[in-house]
Amino acid sequence: MNAEHAVNIVRPQEALGAGVDGHERGECEKMFSERNVDAMLSAGLGALTYRLRTELAGAVWHWNPRGTWSDPEHQCGYWISDEHSAGPIRVSYGYRLPRRGNTIDQANDDGFSRITDGDDVSFWKSNPYLDPQFIGEPTEPHPQWVVIDLGRAEPIDTIAIRWGMPYAKHVRFEYWTGNDAMHLHLDRSDKWEAFPRADIDGNTGGDQRTRLSAKPVSARFVRVLMNRSSHTSSSASGDPRDSCGFAIREISVGTTDARGEFHDVVRHAPDRHAQTVIYVSSTDPWHRAADIDDRIEQPGLDFILQSKLSKGLPVLVPVGVFYDTPENGAAEIKYLLSRGYPIAGIELGEEPDGQWSSPEHFAALYALVARRLREIAPHAKLGGPSLQNFESHLLTWPDAAGNRFWMQRFLDYLRRHSAPFDFFSFEYYPFDDICDAAPPQLLQIRSRLEAMITSLRADGVPQNIPWLLTEYGYSVFAGRHEVDIEGALFQADTVGSFLTLGGAATYLYGYEPNYLVDELKCSWGNLMMLQLAPASEKLNRLSTYHSSALLAREWFEPGDKPHAVFPVGVSDGGGAMAPEVSAYGLRRPDNEWALLAINKDAKRTATLRVQFKLPQRDALVSFSGEVERFEFSRAQYSWIDDGPNGRPARSTPPAHSRQRAAPTYALPPYSITVLRGRIPAPNE
Repeated sequence: MNAEHAVNIVRPQEALGAGVDGHERGECEKMFSERNVDAMLSAGLGALTYRLRTELAGAVWHWNPRGTWSDPEHQCGYWISDEHSAGPIRVSYGYRLPRRGNTIDQANDDGFSRITDGDDVSFWKSNPYLDPQFIGEPTEPHPQWVVIDLGRAEPIDTIAIRWGMPYAKHVRFEYWTGNDAMHLHLDRSDKWEAFPRADIDGNTGGDQRTRLSAKPVSARFVRVLMNRSSHTSSSASGDPRDSCGFAIREISVGTTDARGEFHDVVRHAPDRHAQTVIYVSSTDPWHRAADIDDRIEQPGLDFILQSKLSKGLPVLVPVGVFYDTPENGAAEIKYLLSRGYPIAGIELGEEPDGQWSSPEHFAALYALVARRLREIAPHAKLGGPSLQNFESHLLTWPDAAGNRFWMQRFLDYLRRHSAPFDFFSFEYYPFDDICDAAPPQLLQIRSRLEAMITSLRADGVPQNIPWLLTEYGYSVFAGRHEVDIEGALFQADTVGSFLTLGGAATYLYGYEPNYLVDELKCSWGNLMMLQLAPASEKLNRLSTYHSSALLAREWFEPGDKPHAVFPVGVSDGGGAMAPEVSAYGLRRPDNEWALLAINKDAKRTATLRVQFKLPQRDALVSFSGEVERFEFSRAQYSWIDDGPNGRPARSTPPAHSRQRAAPTYALPPYSITVLRGRIPAPNE
């Protein structure tokens, strides 16, 4: 351990937090029972972040069931939850958007696009808050768009659009030259290419069929760019938002034969699995009372913030951005402040990159909301955007200058518009391939996280503001690795890596008790540290529960005093790094040194030689006197694989022992070990 210079100073209650999220109907009350909350608290984790599932589902959050419609007579329009409540808010819901554009969403993924639903009455509409009258600048540099994914390359020479109101006065049609327009790579030169007859200037809306080329072009992805809104509306509400943006009722692409007959290759159906997949740049948050999605519920703000679970600590709270309105977000923060809740920060939006938002579009909405919140809460920390996990670089389609880096362009917009950005948040779920073997994946935990952080620093994310890991887990999909001992190894390595790399706070996802699921049809598991047994009232403590307690109670000194983080190098004895073993060091407030060591080899014991490099000392030193040892391995935890009835065969706390300081320490296969002790004083 290089103990000459600390690389970070952290506090346990912030460094080891947890998240609470929305769940299926009726589950919140059950999950957050008094018994379950006591079990959750016993893991020793600190502050909470409240996750916003509605933002992933493409829904508006009625955080207070009481509120006001912009069109109260018809119970529809733009919603603002009430700043006051007669009693505590115990549960809240999202409302689906009837003007939805995306076929796919990041939550239950059970909605569909209105652009290819086969219904000429329904329509998609872009977010009106991206109109010049709200953002104060023209839309030409960053047009709204629709992308059609045909699933495979098809011959295309014609596009047909049934416009809604408002329509676009200028339209441009393009196709993607490569295989996948939605998953980008630095080493590929694929791009959007204009069709030979690409532009319509002076579009008048209605039913429009455009011949794009004399000969068909083979393409899988087609993009429609829209500029200069007609600012027309079919609504009699008089709300200016109804006439802002662009609307499309239905879209088709294909070929026109020699007889003039059009052959459409788009599949039109009101079903996510049957329709041709559509992606859009933004969506209008207009909705109706009938659009409530009561199958998914968010725990009420009061229900969480007044519970024992919050421990009275400041909570990181969310505000909807991409599918909500600035007015609704402002009312939420007024409500929280009026009730005196301590707020650690306000996270604006959740996973906008996963919603396929252009960085400038999300930045414009972020800036609108952030400026409104700054007026209400001038001292609150505002940040985000809770990026999804990504591989090495977060990319988007190049702008006019050829810049492909999402975060770089997002930050540039915020700087140019003087929008506050007090902390940066992102998520880490590195292994989509939950069905693959765990041992090779475990070796990649730190390298993948380090690659993400390195690229974000290169993109200009400020290093003088807190970086928050607002969600982390083995995978976004459920599988056995999460509930077997690999889940514990993952958590310890992720937390140690992030704090050593300068992060301020981590929030474990899967805090609430839950059931096993077989999401990818290869194994049963879930992101959780406590398991609800399906056939009994038993609450099983899973591996991540024990690793949480080990980190919170033994590696860290419980409390809220600052701890110094020091870098630890692990070599194989020949000078090369040993990927199977990770180690992380702390200097605790009680002046003990705590070393967290993880052996990710499933079969072999590792031998760890512990040496400290101290300032103003020529020789390396080791622990002296007595060393406390805490060890969690398969001796304490094993899993019975029994489908939906899977459960721990053995689940006991880490083994604790005391021993005389030694030059080396054995790390069992698949284990987490904390070694804690003192080192010799300079005169010893």
